[in-house]
Amino acid sequence: MNILFIADIVGEDIVDTIFDILPRLKKRHPIDFIIANVENLDKGKGVQVKQIERLKSEGIDCLTSGNHIWDPRKKDVLIRYAGYLLRPLNYPEGNIGVGSTIITLPDGKKVGVINAQGRSFMYSINCPFATVMKEVRKIRSETSTIIVDFHAEATAEKQALGWYLDGKVSAVIGTHTHVQTADERILTNGTAYITDAGMCGPFDSVIGMDTQKAIDRFMLQTQIYYSIAKENLRFNGVHLHIDEESGRALQITRLNFSKKEFDKNG
Repeated sequence: MNILFIADIVGEDIVDTIFDILPRLKKRHPIDFIIANVENLDKGKGVQVKQIERLKSEGIDCLTSGNHIWDPRKKDVLIRYAGYLLRPLNYPEGNIGVGSTIITLPDGKKVGVINAQGRSFMYSINCPFATVMKEVRKIRSETSTIIVDFHAEATAEKQALGWYLDGKVSAVIGTHTHVQTADERILTNGTAYITDAGMCGPFDSVIGMDTQKAIDRFMLQTQIYYSIAKENLRFNGVHLHIDEESGRALQITRLNFSKKEFDKNG
């Protein structure tokens, strides 16, 4: 099975580029299933109904998120699209939404997706290790193809979860920092891993945000609201090739290009 993971989508400006590239990307890389992280799609925080509907109509099979999905003006989408849009699994009981799903493809094949959030330098929520492992055991009764989006700040925490789940899930894909890492690999027991898939958005920025506002925020140490940058839009993500019987990853390919670069290569 071939799975495309689209890294954190930051702002709406990149969406047209994604869907211009996607049909041609499918010709280069076989793709059976597409996951996209959308926690920053709407002006950097959360996602709205109209945006989700477009992603569904364009063939995105599952949406993941992270800490910004809880924007109070937009979080009700977690109820309306539960099972299609995920929030981190390890938030305390009583929160709306779901953190994992099993999606059946038209040919009957099943893909499990788990969304989790780290605790280092983030909220002190439930343990991602114990929570995810419990969910993995449940999902493996239906499918061995399991993708984990681990939305976390610390490289060490992401690597630790990757090794903890090695051989038990197909891939652990880090998100949240918006800076793509060049450490994609297949771990010893067959789990594909990357510390951070990066972002789809403006690269002449500070992790997608206007550079001057980011500089002012760090220098002045006062409440300055970010706004999405506009220049140098790039697509980031990973392509996974998974053995359907065992769930082991056979290949992980890191993707990083602008529309111009993609067009130039045909």
